[in-house]
This record gives sequence, structure tokens and C-alpha cells, in this order.
Amino acid sequence: MGSNSSRIGDLPKNEYLKKLSGTESVSENDPFWNQLLSFSFPAPTSSTELKLLEEATISVCRSLAGLWTVFTLGGVGSRAAAAPELSSPLANQSLLLLLVLANLTDAADAPNPYRQAIMSFKNTQDNSPFPSSIPHAFQINFNSLYTALCEQQTSDQATLLLYTLLHQNSNIRTYMLARTDMENLVLPILEILYHVEERNSHHVYMALIILLILTEDDGFNRSIHEVILKNITWYSERVLTEISLGSLLILVVIRTIQYNMTRTRDKYLHTNCLAALANMSAQFRSLHQYAAQRIISLFSLLSKKHNKVLEQATQSLRGSLSSNDVPLPDYAQDLNVIEEVIRMMLEIINSCLTNSLHHNPNLVYALLYKRDLFEQFRTHPSFQDIMQNIDLVITFFSSRLLQAGAELSVERVLEIIKQGVVALPKDRLKKFPELKFKYVEEEQPEEFFIPYVWSLVYNSAIGLYWNPQDIQLFTMDSD
Repeated sequence: MGSNSSRIGDLPKNEYLKKLSGTESVSENDPFWNQLLSFSFPAPTSSTELKLLEEATISVCRSLAGLWTVFTLGGVGSRAAAAPELSSPLANQSLLLLLVLANLTDAADAPNPYRQAIMSFKNTQDNSPFPSSIPHAFQINFNSLYTALCEQQTSDQATLLLYTLLHQNSNIRTYMLARTDMENLVLPILEILYHVEERNSHHVYMALIILLILTEDDGFNRSIHEVILKNITWYSERVLTEISLGSLLILVVIRTIQYNMTRTRDKYLHTNCLAALANMSAQFRSLHQYAAQRIISLFSLLSKKHNKVLEQATQSLRGSLSSNDVPLPDYAQDLNVIEEVIRMMLEIINSCLTNSLHHNPNLVYALLYKRDLFEQFRTHPSFQDIMQNIDLVITFFSSRLLQAGAELSVERVLEIIKQGVVALPKDRLKKFPELKFKYVEEEQPEEFFIPYVWSLVYNSAIGLYWNPQDIQLFTMDSD
């Protein structure tokens, strides 16, 4: 482009670009081509000008994308997938392309260069040299990237990018964990999980794994309890006028477990939810009373489910004595799964009591209020060891409440608990190995990610049309 120049703001009205993206044909000898090539505009030099350029060329890009699709894929007989309204279609297309490239499988003799680049890029403020072993290195402004990721988590593709960066790029992970405004990133992730009924399972998985990766860091687990939030409007079960980010995270993860127990019954989802709670448990601080209640309520739900399956197994066994022809349901396996989850919940409660009892009077209160729940597990062979500390705490504080008299107010009970925490000898609590879980990708992650990425392209790309009958990589009901 050459002599004729234009301002970025004038691009939407530029006649040459209108004609280029229009529906009328232009012959190869038309003077238009020379006029188009002689046209120029100043290159953007700031993020503001880049945004202006993107906004100015949206209509042109949409037209050209649609035109290219007709040329290459044949628009006739194809269907345009419904796509959400996007504030930046060009950015959306670029992100989808990046995800496709990053998830290409490695060649026999060389790793995927796009994945290598994503794994190793650094902050523009990092002046250290790249190792010679990294051939595809570049730098980007981490602050701008972080801000964009925080703002865009309503889309699957943005959440998938966040997961990819946190999991594969240690520079990004270190930067994000050092931020003092982590709530800007964590809250959108929690909102995805809170609206689990409206999200597809892949989006929920990605959000949950992001939380699991974050909770691997002790600094994160401490800092989230120091961030105080006010008026969480999307949380509708209860008015939360003031709550820590840590307590809110616990509430949302527990809600996800309870939803999964009654609806999807996905063991993978259960495992990751419990792993995130376990990672945080030693660092629980000043738990909100509602968060403490929900921890014990979840245990109550599991206890009832355990008793129900145990009763069904007993009745089934009795029935089998009178009839050998009817196949029996595998209650033993169901019971084993429930007992694994119950043990994990007991370990989470125990970890909190052992490491931060003095920080959590509300959890002790909730334990005492529902103390009868734990009675049946004291002598159970699967739980005897982990019940020792819980039983000790319940017995110790119950005795102090008994000495204080009857009809105590909530405030008085909490006061007695806070005084008792100081008096309870810490050496009486048995030490257990620290609860720590680390996210590890499956052996062949491409079997999950490649179909997922291409389903996002099918469902989210603007102006791209695909023939549903030719799609074999994923089922058409994939979200």
C-alpha cells in the first residue's frame, strides 16, 4: 500500500475496503486493484490504536471470512453454527486458531513448535535471555494478557487458553500466583462452576482443573482467605453480604459436589473437587459460618447415602439366599466409592483441625452442632484412625460447653470455643501426612483436547460453515 493514506477511524467508510469485501465481482483488469494497492493507513503504535483498528475492520473481516468459507468449504447445504455475541470476532477467530495450532500432535522427528512457543514465552519485563534450547520464544505483556483472561472467562475457548497457560507455562503460572488481585481471575471461574447446569461438561472440567492447579500453591491457599468480598450477586442460595474468597471457593466446590452426586455422578468431577478442597484444608482461615455449615452438611449427605446403600446391600444379600437366579446389583462397589469419599471428607476436616484449629471456631461450632453424625464412624474399621482427632475435638469442647451450663447463645458458644482452643494441648492431636494433590494430564491428552477444540471451532467460529454430515471427530451433540 502506498501514496493514498487514511486514518484508522475512517476505515469503516473506506470505498476500497467496501468494494473488496462486497458482493459485486471485480475483473482482474479493473483499475480498482491499483487504487487498493496504493492505499495505506498508519500502523497502530499502542493498544488503544490496535483496539480501534479491530473495531474499525469488524464488518470487513466478517464479510471476507464468509466469502472465504464459501470458496473453500462450499456454503450451499452447510449450516452456520449458532455463536454467542462476541465483542471481538477477530480476537475470537485468532484464539480458536491458536488453540487448534497448540493442540496439533507432535511430528515423529520434531515437537509441535506452536506448543513449544506457548510453553516458553515470557513477560516483556523479563530481560533474562532465552535458553538456546528454546527456538520458538517470544515475549508478551503479562499484565494485558491477565486482564484479558479475567474478562473473557464466559467463553469455553478463553477458559481452555487459561488452563493451557497455567498448566504448560511456568512463567505465566508464577506471574498469576504472585498477583494481588487474584479475585479477578478466580471469581469468573467460580461463576462457571456455580452455573454448572448451564455449562457444558468440558467447560466445567476446565474451570475445576484451573482451581486444582491454583490450589497446589500454599501461598494461593493462604491469600484467598485474606481477600474479603462484598455482595456476591450471582450466589443465590443465601445472601452473602461479606465473605472471604476462600470461603466462597469452598461453598462453590461443595455445591458442585452435591450437584454431581444427585445429577451427573461423574467420578472424575468428584475426585478433582475433593482434591482442591484437600489442598486448601491445612490453610483454611476464618471460615464463614455458612461455609463451615456446608462442609458438615456435605458429610451429612454422604452419611445418609452410605446408610442407604448399606441397607440396600443387606436386603439384597437376604434376597439372594432365597433366589439364586436373579443377578444382584453391585452394592459392594457403590459402598466402596462412597466410603472413599467419606474418608476424604474426614481427612479434609481433620487437616483443618490439626493445622488451623485456632483460626476456625465456626467449623468447631458446626462439628459440635452435628456431633451425632460422626458417632457411627468412630468404630468403623475404615475410619477409626482419621476419627481420633475429630472425636478428641468434639469430646473436649462438648465437655467445656457442659460445664458452662444450658441454653447458651451462639455468641457464648463461640466465645467458649475460642477460649478452649487456647487450652487444648496441640500434642494431643495426632499428626497425619499432609494432604496434597497435583493435577496430572492423562497419558494421551489429545484424545480429549483435539475433539474439544474442533467442537469449539464448529460452534463458535464466526462466518465459518461446516457440513454436519462430514464431521467425524466429535459427535454433533458435543457442547
